[in-house]
Amino acid sequence: MKINREAISKLASLSKLKFNDNEMDLISKDLSKMLDFINQLENLDTDGVEPLIHINEEANNWREDQIDGMLSQKAALSNSPIKDGTYFKLPKVLDKD
Repeated sequence: MKINREAISKLASLSKLKFNDNEMDLISKDLSKMLDFINQLENLDTDGVEPLIHINEEANNWREDQIDGMLSQKAALSNSPIKDGTYFKLPKVLDKD
């Protein structure tokens, strides 16, 4: 498959990017190389190879959650530079417009 400027322009538009002519030429070459490599995969002999669900055969080893010592409210607030009674006091991060 040959990558043309129209395809790159469409991809740039979809991804909200802008490219100059030199960048479009470089991207065209790079995308063509990538597609050529992917097309080589069609020539691989995969007879007798079963599809994989996971790359490795290890299963997740989940552990049960364990509750260790909990901080008291006073200890949790002790490292806060600004506190308001029993709460952390933080600068406002959302503006109402």
